[in-house]
Amino acid sequence: MQSAAASAPDPVIAAPSGACCIEGYPHVGTPKGEFVSIAEVETYVARPPSKEQENRVILYFPDVWGINDFQNGQLLCDYFASNGFLVLALDYFRGDPVTKHRTGTNPNPGFDFEAWKTKHQAFAKVAVPKWIEAVKAQFGTETTKYACVGYCFGAPYVMDCLSSSASTSANGLGLGTHVGAFGHPAFLNESHFTNCARPLFLSCAETDHTFPAEARHRAEELLTQGAAG
Repeated sequence: MQSAAASAPDPVIAAPSGACCIEGYPHVGTPKGEFVSIAEVETYVARPPSKEQENRVILYFPDVWGINDFQNGQLLCDYFASNGFLVLALDYFRGDPVTKHRTGTNPNPGFDFEAWKTKHQAFAKVAVPKWIEAVKAQFGTETTKYACVGYCFGAPYVMDCLSSSASTSANGLGLGTHVGAFGHPAFLNESHFTNCARPLFLSCAETDHTFPAEARHRAEELLTQGAAG
């Protein structure tokens, strides 16, 4: 029999990625980072100007456009790196971002976005903790400080890193993460905010179908109650 806590409802605050999320606008530039394999997941690595700055790490969780075929994410990682951070972005879509289905001269008219989300969420649920553990082992030191940022599909992994249980869990999500941020979040419930134990920066649009104003205000309320925002 389930306990009352286990069966309690967990209202949605940020809805799943929707139609607006698969409309991409490519940025112009030349990425400077490189791809490496971390925990068997392709990872974009953008390095800061000096080696001494590599003890400040940003974990970057991409939106549905991914990190490898659409350079927007790479350019953003490069920008963060230029400001003195080692930035790591994983490809939890395994070479299958929405770019494969929604861009080019002949977009796939039969693209099943719902099935695509389900498939990649299942993989990310298993892969992200392993990837974070590997990042910690490969790049972490006693003085390393971690931040995390996620967009759209990536927002839940930011909240997992900042959760009250993450710092004591064995799955590596805590990682000593000091701060986090998200923009245009998706797939978030109230528990993501009630469990938040680290500072969180919310980048919000005036009009956002997945995270409307009333949802943002509820998130702010929950963060204020927990004194984590």
